[in-house]
Amino acid sequence: MRTRILSILAVMLLAVLAGCATAPHNIRDACSIFDQRDGWFNNWRRAAEHTERKYGVPVPILMATIYTESGFRPRARPPRTYLLGFIPWTRPTTAYGYSQALDGTWDKYKRETGNWFAKRTNFGDAIDFVGWYHYQTHLQTGIPLNDSYNLYLAYYSGAKGYMQGAARNNATAQAGARRFNNIAAVYARQLPNCR
Repeated sequence: MRTRILSILAVMLLAVLAGCATAPHNIRDACSIFDQRDGWFNNWRRAAEHTERKYGVPVPILMATIYTESGFRPRARPPRTYLLGFIPWTRPTTAYGYSQALDGTWDKYKRETGNWFAKRTNFGDAIDFVGWYHYQTHLQTGIPLNDSYNLYLAYYSGAKGYMQGAARNNATAQAGARRFNNIAAVYARQLPNCR
């Protein structure tokens, strides 16, 4: 009997942990994202709204950043390169988590905000990072906090790269910025109707 109870508890714990580590199912619907992930310990909507108040970056832009960067997958990473075409090798960058923050940028965020225990796989920490990053970009470049297209270009190439025009002739960055701008507009239309 005791073994059976322990087995049931183990299965329940694994189910809970698996649920915490998965992306929402319908990531093109802001209300659905918040409904799927809201809860006592993981209230994504509250985290997004808090970040908007803290940094002035609209929730649709915060959410579009995570949509574009990771598809709301907590452990997203760039694909590995392959040595000789078949041996798994290194990754092209250290981008990781919801926000795809690089190691050095994440460390700078933790130092400057004092959020020493922040994790890139925690939605609340990641969305706070995104707000902080866009706000820093705004201070350095003058891009308005509601200019989703240019905020994405600066997110993609860094504030310095953006000011030097790195994304100007980069088709990948431009396509990402269009996708980002479109999903931010979709989220902006949806959010007022969320429960």
